Amino acid sequence: MEKQQKYTIGIDLGGTNTVFGIVDAQGTIVAQDSMKTQAYETAEAFVEAGVARLVPLISKVGGLDAIAGMGIGAPNANFYTGAIETAPNITWAHERTVPLAKMFSEQLSSLDSRQKEPFPVRITNDANAAAMGEMAYGAARGMKNFIVITLGTGVGSGIVINGQLVYGHDGFAGELGHVTMVRGKEGRACGCGRTGCLETYCSATGVARTAREVLAQTDRPSLLRGKPAEEIESLDVSIAAGKGDEVANEIFRFTGKMLGEACADFTAFSSPEAFIFFGGLCKAGDLIMKPIEEAYNQHVMPIFRGKAKFLVSGLMDANAAVLGASALGWSE
Repeated sequence: MEKQQKYTIGIDLGGTNTVFGIVDAQGTIVAQDSMKTQAYETAEAFVEAGVARLVPLISKVGGLDAIAGMGIGAPNANFYTGAIETAPNITWAHERTVPLAKMFSEQLSSLDSRQKEPFPVRITNDANAAAMGEMAYGAARGMKNFIVITLGTGVGSGIVINGQLVYGHDGFAGELGHVTMVRGKEGRACGCGRTGCLETYCSATGVARTAREVLAQTDRPSLLRGKPAEEIESLDVSIAAGKGDEVANEIFRFTGKMLGEACADFTAFSSPEAFIFFGGLCKAGDLIMKPIEEAYNQHVMPIFRGKAKFLVSGLMDANAAVLGASALGWSE
């Protein structure tokens, strides 16, 4: 990284919105903008519009010479190929492979005729971007072995071993949200086509589903009965648990126990220094974190017991995904 290169570009590409940010080495977003991901019929139109959004941001920090590179966090993104591979929730990438890193690189390089080398652009999935962000700016600073688990609509994960993200031979390694926790017909159906996956229980949507099941199986009083069952969200469970609602706390204990058991299995192959959790469920604090750690220490191999830390993300704000993506821009 040359001395004058003080910034990177981070792009959080989601199914609904795409957010752009210029980030300094301390993890401060100094300029940002956004646009609707699905407002464009083709990937080419999306990239052209994205670069148009970036031009004024780049100008604010002194031009392309001041930027070391760009990172993109996106669904179904493959670090090895630099492409989004058939992302079901993005209309212009639904049935095709889009070489997005190359497309952005070419467009950005054309902004400055003095550019002798292609402008460096790297892409990975959102959970891997979160792990990069934690290592560069957040709770994993100084760590070389850790696992980030994102608890959102699904359960994502970024695995870092010896200071490097694990991508596997094809670029898609690290799908810990799809380990099977409940086998057979009793397992919940998952969007991946299998049953019993961790994310069907421990994602935000999984917690809401658990709430509906528990309420249907009992007539115990609960604050959760204050709205129709089909409208219950994980936030409702968190609020109720925070007010001491026993049914809501039972739901969190169930969720935390399953996460802790899963983490105990993950430790067997990577022995992480820490598990770092990111997402709205983490805002429940000890209500979810304590059951995770208790179940972990109960089920992990004795040689690993008590060694791993259980942490909440150091980037828990609306810009975390941009920061995570921007960390890819510092890579050489």
